[in-house]
Formats: sequence, C-alpha cells, structure tokens
Amino acid sequence: MRKTNIVRHVLAAAAVSGLALATMTTPTPGKAGNSQEDTPQTPRSGSMNMTDDLANRSRDIHWPEGFSPDKADLFSHNELVINAPCERVWQHIVEATKWPEWYPNSKDVRFVDGGPVLQQGSVFRWTTFGIALESKVNEFVPYSRIGWFGYAPGAAPSFYHTWYLTPAGTDACTVVTDEVGKGADAAHLRQTDESLMHRGHDLWLATLKWMAEKGD
Repeated sequence: MRKTNIVRHVLAAAAVSGLALATMTTPTPGKAGNSQEDTPQTPRSGSMNMTDDLANRSRDIHWPEGFSPDKADLFSHNELVINAPCERVWQHIVEATKWPEWYPNSKDVRFVDGGPVLQQGSVFRWTTFGIALESKVNEFVPYSRIGWFGYAPGAAPSFYHTWYLTPAGTDACTVVTDEVGKGADAAHLRQTDESLMHRGHDLWLATLKWMAEKGD
C-alpha cells in the first residue's frame, strides 16, 4: 500500500476521534456546571486547499533555505485563537512524548537526542499520518517559535513544520502552524488528497485548544 493510502486511513480514524471530542454537547453560557473549557472547539477553517492556505499564510514565519512555501509541493496553513496564555500552550507543544495522550494523529514519540521536552537541536522519532519519521528542531524561541524538519531516518529532510505563538489580548494566544512538504511523496499527496495535511493540523489545533483551555 502506498504511503498516501496509509496516511489517509490513519487520519480518517484520527478525525473520528477529534470529531467525537469537538462535537460533544456545546455548553450554554451562564448555566451552572457548564464551561467552554470542557470540550475542544474545532478551528473555524475556510481554507481547505493549498491555494487558499498559501494566500492566508503568515508572513512572519521563518523558513529555512529550500523550504519556501512559494516553491512547495505541499503546504498547509492553520491558525486558531486559544483562550489560554501562550506559556501554557507552549508547554503542551514542547512536551512531545505526551502528544499521543491528546492528539490522536501521533504515536510512539521518543527522543533520540535531547529531552525530556523539545529544545534547540532535539531529535525525536514518532509516527504521524501513519508514517514513521525522525524530526530535528531547527528553530526554538521559548513561548514564541518552534520549527522542526521531518524526514525518514537517514534521509534528507522533506518536510518542515513550524509553530508561531503570539499573545492575543489578556490570557489568550494566537497559534499559527504552517508546514511545507517537498519531493515526490509530498507532490503525490497533494494530487490524491490535497487537504489531508490541513485537516490533520486542524485536529491538532482543536485538541491543543482543548488541553490548554481546560488547564491542569
């Protein structure tokens, strides 16, 4: 089975898990015992193709050489306001080995170099979209920016995933997560299921929002 078929089946299962979380009964404001912190909120996303994502992408992202979105074979842009401080949101992002506890499109996360949390130069292996990958942190600005390369162990980087956090008023954080893919696999995925990566990152943001807003 081609990697893209594996990816599609895994994300379908992940999306069901995310939908189950996101579609729980929406709390009614003002009723005792109900709070919007109780359930994850699905990001409002009108951009489901690469052309729209490129048009809406953040111009403040730092892209490494060779990974410009304008020359990408695959690209996704996702953005969401989370009603929690950026410091709390950041903590959930850098605690990579805990991702599988709340993000169903990740599993078997382990550090090869560094840890126990992500930092500059950390190398970790994990499975996402059904594909076993190695990633290395390339950019690390606490509470603001983190970006990592993704690649098959021993191969050249073919993906770059970045997060950009900015305060949004009092105790809120705007979270942008953009990713570039290049090469034959990325191009094939765009041809067969262009919005797959976008949908996966929507799920990641929805579950991140849920974790950050519910607190400890």
